[in-house]
Amino acid sequence: MTAPPLAGVRVLDLTNVLAGPFCTYQLALMGAEVIKVEQPGRGDLARRLGADPEAAARGMGASFVAVNAGKRSLSLDLKHPEGKAVFRRLVGTADAVVENFRPGVMDRLGLGWEALRTLRPSLVFCAISGFGADGPLATRPAYDQIIQGMAGVMSITGDAESAPLRVGYPACDTLGGLTAAFAVASALFGARATGEGRFLDVSMLESTLAAMGWVVSNQLNAGVEPRPMGNANFTAAPSGTFRTAAGLLNIAANEDKQYAALCRVVGRPALRHDPRFADRQSRKVNRDALTGELEAALAARGAAEWEALLVEAGVPAGQVLGVPEILGHEQLRGRGFVAELAGADGGTQRVTRGGFRFGDGNPAPRGPAPMLSADTEACLAELGYSREDIAQLREEGAI
Repeated sequence: MTAPPLAGVRVLDLTNVLAGPFCTYQLALMGAEVIKVEQPGRGDLARRLGADPEAAARGMGASFVAVNAGKRSLSLDLKHPEGKAVFRRLVGTADAVVENFRPGVMDRLGLGWEALRTLRPSLVFCAISGFGADGPLATRPAYDQIIQGMAGVMSITGDAESAPLRVGYPACDTLGGLTAAFAVASALFGARATGEGRFLDVSMLESTLAAMGWVVSNQLNAGVEPRPMGNANFTAAPSGTFRTAAGLLNIAANEDKQYAALCRVVGRPALRHDPRFADRQSRKVNRDALTGELEAALAARGAAEWEALLVEAGVPAGQVLGVPEILGHEQLRGRGFVAELAGADGGTQRVTRGGFRFGDGNPAPRGPAPMLSADTEACLAELGYSREDIAQLREEGAI
């Protein structure tokens, strides 16, 4: 494989838990060298999170491993004068800094954008926060569930009886991280062209609303308040989740030709000409009645069998699977989506690659998620610190 697009780029990762680490993991997959700057003795909180308590006790929790493979770990006390001096020297070698402290923290440390840009004019500085760097909510702490609730995500998740519901994974943290990764990569491109860096202010709230696309547009442009519709697709019918003789099946017969094929495959061709379902709009209006008719027909076979028959007929369909089922699916196995890495603590780390591939290869972490401070001495030596200097910094508690 040719060199990945961010080869030679150095990113300083001051982030914690998920949104920030997810951002820098994407950058690492694109070839950047990511140095994770962590608090001495503690490190990223995610080191102590995850379903394996023994791994969490070793500081290698499953939550940490998920988004930190391929990074280097440098422990540095940014409140210590010597720790700050080390960081400033490190910035002189870096292309980007990513942090997710509350707005104002880096400025109070004397390590904010205005201070660092004087050291490195081409520096890209990305600040990720719940609500953005300004506004009445700027200084509030933000967790994924708080953002899900405030962004309206929970209000449209579930059905009329069960909503509001939290999405079953940290969607807003992930969207914030993806938004930040896109912004950083774009700003790096600009910095290479102009020599000028840029400050990036990434809001998890705004990232989430931007990703809600059609839902938000319906409110802004049609004055239609979104409502929870469970597993039904608000744009078309029949499009949603249907019961079968064995398992649930998602069907998206959004076009007239797909609806006609669906009626034929399930053995109910008359539904195609039923006046209640004659066109796209009438099918949406009579969604519940149509679902009942289709589920009566689908009760003849299981979801796996129907999936094969419908896909062959050109009707988009797929079983509703659990995480273990999809991770074991031949589609993902064949594409090498899960990478197995030998962990520094002696275990095996299994991590997901990015949602993209290069035409000439599959991007992968350059190594496992690091033990806390694993690369401190090496990073400092690269900056010109001698063994004696490093020992003194350690004795003073700066590293």
